[in-house]
Amino acid sequence: MAASERHQELRQQRLDKALRWRERGVDPYPPRAVRSHTASEAAQLADSPEPTTVTVAGRIVAMRVMGKLAFLDLRDGSGRIQAMLRADSFGADRFATLHDLDLGDFIAVSGQPMRTRKGEPSVDATDFTLLTKAIEPPPEKWHGLADVEQRYRQRYLDLMSNDGAREIFQLRSQVVSWIRRFMDERGYLEVETPILHNLAGGAAARPFVTHHNAVDRDLYLRVALELHLKRLVVGGLDRVYEIGRIFRNEGADTTHNPEFTMMEWYEAYADYTTMASMFEEIVSGVALDILGTTEVANPDGDVINLAPPWRRLTMRQGLIEYTGFDFEDYRDLEQLRGLFGERGLPLPPGAGWGKLVDEMVKQYVEPHLVQPTLLIDYPVELTPLAKRKPDNPSLVERFEPFVRNFEIGNAYTELNDPVDQRQRFEEQARLRAAGDEEAELIDEDFVRAIEYGLPPTGGAGLGIDRLVMVLSGQHSMREVILFPALRSEQTGGGI
Repeated sequence: MAASERHQELRQQRLDKALRWRERGVDPYPPRAVRSHTASEAAQLADSPEPTTVTVAGRIVAMRVMGKLAFLDLRDGSGRIQAMLRADSFGADRFATLHDLDLGDFIAVSGQPMRTRKGEPSVDATDFTLLTKAIEPPPEKWHGLADVEQRYRQRYLDLMSNDGAREIFQLRSQVVSWIRRFMDERGYLEVETPILHNLAGGAAARPFVTHHNAVDRDLYLRVALELHLKRLVVGGLDRVYEIGRIFRNEGADTTHNPEFTMMEWYEAYADYTTMASMFEEIVSGVALDILGTTEVANPDGDVINLAPPWRRLTMRQGLIEYTGFDFEDYRDLEQLRGLFGERGLPLPPGAGWGKLVDEMVKQYVEPHLVQPTLLIDYPVELTPLAKRKPDNPSLVERFEPFVRNFEIGNAYTELNDPVDQRQRFEEQARLRAAGDEEAELIDEDFVRAIEYGLPPTGGAGLGIDRLVMVLSGQHSMREVILFPALRSEQTGGGI
């Protein structure tokens, strides 16, 4: 029998069982459920000297009916517990209805917590109630899903059958909660800023465009949190942070998803060195408090040590160390383009000098940044919102933290000179006109805001998804996003 035919047969059997429950006067989808204890709470009462009656509820994940004795393993959000049902306690007719239960069904059982002869915590059941009849069979034998894309597309099945998947998303929740406590304890104010923007700014990225019908104009889903948060610092909120969704119109791979979660924070009277220390403190602290160690596994086999201090490496030093190339010797754009030709590297459309340097860093330096490294001091063309270095105005005070060859954040000393800011935006406009789709747009309102005075400020961003990847030792961002972007199931096209 073909797999599809077998699947339809199993579905029909379950539909028939649901009908039989209805014929007995039992609603297979009752509106309410009674539960007195979770599975873990009931298990803890297994050795209690005091007789206690509990009612636990959960999904049937294992089922063994042997004559006049049945064992059902139930799982809820707290764990698993076994229910033991005896025909003598229910009567023959009632006990026979167990045959109309299936793996995946939800039931509630009432009875006395106890241990079996093998020492397993159980509930010696005297009653059970059907709570939900599952029509679709669960993944085969609860061993999980072999099809990786199916795991992502039908995450509910992955969570249902894969303990590891549930642990990853429990870890993710713990990480976000820990970060919030950390920021709150240091006097940062959590805020919410708009997702729909008049202009796409704050990062070199292509935006998603939507249309506001009421005012008949296009709006952009935010590509960064930065510009609104800095407006708040102008307004007198010295320490602010936001954890929110970011949207970038790009493809998906192991370290990218078109929508992802970022935390950004800004502190008045700070700079990028302040942000560097804080970044190390957050990443190492969350690892130590949640995992109990600053050493985490790398899927490639290395052990990553997140303990500070992290290595500091300037972009210039990195290129010299790994290629022998010193960008100070290639200040002429055409000369640098010629070097790309010599090395067989593709030229990005409309790329200026800074972007070409960045492409070389991606090609030759980033593959070596396995252990935590702060790559610092970027060309000014790459970061129109960062402050120039006083001793070298062609560079800005910026760093990107790298772990396992990919960046997990970004930070800089914020540019607060409105004249310089306008000039930088105008240069970005020229690059955009030359074909660089990721160049920033001129944000007149932001320039006007800092004309009122932005104090010396440090700002940083931390990618929550990539941080969880590092902490959980996962190879792909899709493993740590509950519902990642996927190709269309109908057409196969799309992301």
